[in-house]
Amino acid sequence: MNLKEKVEVYLEYCEFRKELDKKTLKAYRIDLRQYFEFVACVEPGKEKIEEYITGLHKKYKHKTVKRKIASIKAYYNYLEEEEIIAENPLRKIKVKFKETVILPRTIPREEIEQILNYMYKCLDESDKSAYKFRLRDIAVVETFFATGARVYEISNIREDSINLNTGLIRLMGKGGKERYVQISNTSVLETLKKYYAENVQAIKKSGYFFVNRRGNRFTEQSMRLMLKKYTKLVGIERNITPHMFRHTYATLLMKNDINQKAVAAALGHSKSIITVDTYTDIQAIIADCVQEIVIVEDESVTAEDDAEQESKEEAAPVIIVYDYSDVTEMDDIAEWYLEEEVA
Repeated sequence: MNLKEKVEVYLEYCEFRKELDKKTLKAYRIDLRQYFEFVACVEPGKEKIEEYITGLHKKYKHKTVKRKIASIKAYYNYLEEEEIIAENPLRKIKVKFKETVILPRTIPREEIEQILNYMYKCLDESDKSAYKFRLRDIAVVETFFATGARVYEISNIREDSINLNTGLIRLMGKGGKERYVQISNTSVLETLKKYYAENVQAIKKSGYFFVNRRGNRFTEQSMRLMLKKYTKLVGIERNITPHMFRHTYATLLMKNDINQKAVAAALGHSKSIITVDTYTDIQAIIADCVQEIVIVEDESVTAEDDAEQESKEEAAPVIIVYDYSDVTEMDDIAEWYLEEEVA
């Protein structure tokens, strides 16, 4: 029997029955195509499969090897459940990994201050045409850190999914799983309200909360490039990604002794799905910690600057961020915290 012929049927099963997202389906397709191109036979045996796995170890990092093996195992499990094969051959193959736990990359307090202060400075210096898009950029970055959400979750926030009065946001996570997060910081909410007022027509037309210059959804890649642009302009040499805001958010919560189940729920991990009914109690605890990151009015402006500032609606803000730089121990943090960053 040619097992390769069943791949498309399996992927349809994953899409419509298991409701896996497009990124997962794409990874399955690539991994299975690569596997069958290597084995180049109708029904590969244990020896051929082990040869393939050895080749993966030589070519890829452990995390990638794990994913590719998991894709193949899942496919064989499906074939076994459908009685297309008698037994999953991968059950007899033992694969061990010896890995060092790597501390997820976070953003130091000083760099968050640098980026946001520079963005607000650019906003103050904007002309009318640039103002609403610089305001959007600030709103996106503030949302990264205020929610700990994934970049594609933020990119796909719909207009009707966010309540700007309460700060409650409905997110669609991996595999179409729905959860709620809340922005409790009033300064961040005010920024989002201003952004909405400046872009309301484009938002209503597209249906998405964050829009680009053409009035379409502000995509994940565009968000990454936007953050990269400001990082370079402010003089930070290392690469800062949206996912690092997610790790920083989680690290701050863990440092403040929020239990792992609550943090996992807030981050939207599948084993701790949070619903609107169970949301409030957990989020109330988290909100107390997130409030430690606040925007305050700059009290250090000179008398000369005061005259200029009076002509503006608001003074340029200074970002005060809780110092979590001493967080180094990760031994007790569950595997979900170390999820792979998708470029």
